Amino acid sequence: MPPQVSHGGAFQIGPSVLFCNGGGSGSSPKHGGTARRMKFHGKKLLPLLVLVLSCLSILRLLKIAMIASHSSSPECSSECSNFLSNATPAVDSESGGRHEPTPAATAANATLLTAKEFMVLSKLVTRKAPCNLLVFGLQSQYYNLSSINAGGITVFLEDDPLKISDIKADFNGTRIYNVKYQIAAKKAYNLLKHARKNPACSPTINLLNQSSCKLALRNLPEDVYKLKWDVVVVDGPIGDMPEAPGRMPTIYTAGMLARTEGIGKKTTTDVVVHDVHRTIEKWFSWEFFCEQNLVSARGKLWVFRIPVHQSNSTSFCSSETVVNGGSI
Repeated sequence: MPPQVSHGGAFQIGPSVLFCNGGGSGSSPKHGGTARRMKFHGKKLLPLLVLVLSCLSILRLLKIAMIASHSSSPECSSECSNFLSNATPAVDSESGGRHEPTPAATAANATLLTAKEFMVLSKLVTRKAPCNLLVFGLQSQYYNLSSINAGGITVFLEDDPLKISDIKADFNGTRIYNVKYQIAAKKAYNLLKHARKNPACSPTINLLNQSSCKLALRNLPEDVYKLKWDVVVVDGPIGDMPEAPGRMPTIYTAGMLARTEGIGKKTTTDVVVHDVHRTIEKWFSWEFFCEQNLVSARGKLWVFRIPVHQSNSTSFCSSETVVNGGSI
């Protein structure tokens, strides 16, 4: 029941109050008509306002969906986009598509080893010399490795003819080959998924030069496949931009060569990887060299000691420690 108004007070509801509330009989027709027109227009504007707000909400949802779709595209998802941040300026079209970094880009993406990094590498070769030394890439610093490995076999695989002309072949058993790398760095993520799913990429494959794995380098000199390598260095190709050749095939091939017996030797192989601060080098090293085989790390240089693959496992890495880690 509505509350009752007390009649004992002085306050009374008068005609003026009724008029202000629009309920009095004294309301003029003019004011009443205005109020009715305002209510009529308000009812018509309400659906229009709802429609406008709905359209704005739909446009906002479409924008969010487009951003999410772009960030998770199959070409390179958010998991693989990090390595693109290492890119330098685009390929120079006037040079026939060949990668020509500017001086500033070269300084920012220097591939030379620091003094401490090269000391780790030179000590490793010195301890194993004379040995079979395979190097993917050719830097001026590596010229000394031929002298350190006197009496052994040193093979350089380089895709830049200008670098090859700076060193004499057959010096202290040195062999230099010009090779071609075709796979761009931007394809790294899809190739990693391919290697994990494809049995042709497993470490049980013996004939690497006949492998159907997309990561296998099949056109290297015959000596590369026949010899058992004591030390393998991965410092090429340059791989410093998405369109440039990446190091995915060289890291995979180095992992396969390290696990093969070769001729006359069944020892471990030390694999040295440079530029491990970059995502591709880091990802593929963990995948094909394995964390449990890491024996040394200095700056941007990692050293793995990999035994010959003697099991039927299709996995490169196991949950158990394969080699007892230690200092070089």
